[in-house]
Amino acid sequence: MSHDFRSAERPAADAVLANIADYARDFQPASETAYQTAYYCLMDTLACGFQALKYPACTRLLGPIVPGASMTGGARVPGTRHELDPVSAAFNIGAMIRWLDFNDTWLAAEWGHPSDNLGGILAVADYLSRNGRPVSVRELLTAMIKAHEIQGVLALDNSFNRVGLDHVLLVRVASTAVVTAMLGGTREQVINAISNAWVDGGALRTYRHAPNTGSRKSWAAGDATSRAVRLALFALKGEMGYPSALSAKQWGFQDVLFKGKTISLPQTFGTYVMENVLFKISYPAEFHAQTAVEAAMTLHGQVRDKLELIERVVIETQEPGVRIIDKTGKLANPADRDHCIQYMVAIPLLFGRLGAADYEDEVANDPRVDALRARMVVRENPEFTREYYAADKRYIGNAVQVFFKDGAATQRIAVDYPIGHRKRRAEGIPVLVQKFAGSVSAHFGAEQAESIRTLFADRAALEALRVDALQDRLVM
Repeated sequence: MSHDFRSAERPAADAVLANIADYARDFQPASETAYQTAYYCLMDTLACGFQALKYPACTRLLGPIVPGASMTGGARVPGTRHELDPVSAAFNIGAMIRWLDFNDTWLAAEWGHPSDNLGGILAVADYLSRNGRPVSVRELLTAMIKAHEIQGVLALDNSFNRVGLDHVLLVRVASTAVVTAMLGGTREQVINAISNAWVDGGALRTYRHAPNTGSRKSWAAGDATSRAVRLALFALKGEMGYPSALSAKQWGFQDVLFKGKTISLPQTFGTYVMENVLFKISYPAEFHAQTAVEAAMTLHGQVRDKLELIERVVIETQEPGVRIIDKTGKLANPADRDHCIQYMVAIPLLFGRLGAADYEDEVANDPRVDALRARMVVRENPEFTREYYAADKRYIGNAVQVFFKDGAATQRIAVDYPIGHRKRRAEGIPVLVQKFAGSVSAHFGAEQAESIRTLFADRAALEALRVDALQDRLVM
């Protein structure tokens, strides 16, 4: 109550804004693990985008915002012929990356998908490289490490979903900081841009939850990272910022949208997030259900010939799994289905698979799917919840067991952490590389696909390449 609301004296920048800006501009990663993981992350993220280009619901949103608004010498969209201004290109790349819910994940107090930031980073890197300021792939990986770190560290203790805000808020903040620095912004300009990213507030999580789940969740990150590029370009033109955007009494983000709580940074920025990021390698499914899908795949052989005898299926999950993806009733669309743990368990139990096409109507309308969902019981396992939030574990445990009408039951299959977890890197990376190779082969002609696979097989050569030369290989 001691704050003088009449005072127009502008304060120093909030510490969170300043810390993010200093990290984005000045930090030089020294972690080989972070760079190696970023290399695989680039492969994985592009693979997700190429797979999304099979789906008209995605491709109809791509291209210029109005017909004909292309830009010669602009940023290219991988896997397409689009050549756009960097703001539009960032949306395109971000939307295709996120469309199938198959890119990497970070789970903490807040969750999200740090590779969503590649939309703005790649668009700006290509634009700069084609217009006299070359950016190497190594520098692209550096920018990815930084964006992952900003988004992930902000997510460690700050739960925006608990106040109804979507995690793409952190994509906008992280992308804004990194992209403004890439464009050559001064410390003040980076702070100004970041402050505007917070002043934008946050998208509501309405589109992620029943009864309103919808396709906006597939393009929301593209929207956030493209907004970041716009704010960065504004800052470079000299547009002002708002130094107490977070802490201002009554009008700041914390008071207006965060119930008066302080945005915290529980650890210094480094390379922690990229080193520990979770890859979605095997299944395009909301991450809290990844291990449930793996368990269901294990059980498929035991139940496929006894489907009519199933009495109930018990799914044990973590608290966020119950809160976010436990759904009953008719599911309206693919976005609804890939955020329903019962659906994501039913498909592998029935068919021994779970791919992006399994969320489409052709599969969902099979009456056996909803019949099996109706026999499922979802409950929280407190141990899974404890291990989910434990900083030294970050597990995403699930267990599945099927009970039959004659009193028999399958084994209880429990999986603590998925193949994309850091503890399973040795097992997961070959699968990730195959995901990339398969995505490339499915989208490009044989000669171009072989050229892309050969390039990515040589990490040193890839990192030395200019981003515009990389994009030359990736466009149609």
